[in-house]
Amino acid sequence: MCEYHEKDSASALVTFAEGQNLDSADTNFAIWIKRCQVTQNGPESEGNQSASQRTQLKIKYDWRQTESQVIITVMIKNIQKNNVNVEFSEKDMSALVKLPSGEDYNLRLKLLHPVDPEQGTFKVLSTMSEIKMKNPDAVRSVKLEGHGDAPTPKQITVDVKKLYPSSPHYTRNWDKLVGEIREEEKNEKLEGDAALNKLFQQIYSDSSDEAKRTMNKSFMQSGGTVLSKNCSDVIKRKVEINLPDDMEWKQY
Repeated sequence: MCEYHEKDSASALVTFAEGQNLDSADTNFAIWIKRCQVTQNGPESEGNQSASQRTQLKIKYDWRQTESQVIITVMIKNIQKNNVNVEFSEKDMSALVKLPSGEDYNLRLKLLHPVDPEQGTFKVLSTMSEIKMKNPDAVRSVKLEGHGDAPTPKQITVDVKKLYPSSPHYTRNWDKLVGEIREEEKNEKLEGDAALNKLFQQIYSDSSDEAKRTMNKSFMQSGGTVLSKNCSDVIKRKVEINLPDDMEWKQY
């Protein structure tokens, strides 16, 4: 990728071709090989591609696995859930997405190991779509896709030191990815109760351990009517229920 972005598409093409020989199931190699060929052959080569093919090249997806799930992340922004249709079978996954541009993006995968199609789910976020498939045999896949008989699977061994599992064919900085998602969630504009809840969550998460204990005590003793960080006041007394004048407390 560095060779490609440094305008050395010839060297990049050779490197990607070698990578494809090592792992033919990884579709990213075919995408990068096509990009290198378009760069070398000039703009007229790209003009011969259909709009659908160009869309497929632009959209990226990634995958990872845990001891119980296979998770596919499709990097598409600003799409509606009702514009996404995902179908599951034991060895296949198909996702059809209607893009804001009006074009269709179709992702079809032939899975190396079977999944439980009844427990397949997907979630649409503002920056990506996440597809989850149940891994019923708890096996560690060396790659996502495969054809023919799969090799003897290895049982997953969970390493507690690795907080974020990564795909085996390359290493991804999951801490950085999670940080980016959290930053986007922080900047997301909310209204009403959602905005108020987010404010309280932010105040609580930014507080010291002592302040958190104070807030918990005041909230519990007051029946949810008082939230105080004043440790010197709360620690000395029981926090009484404090309601607005037009409200009445009832015990259920």
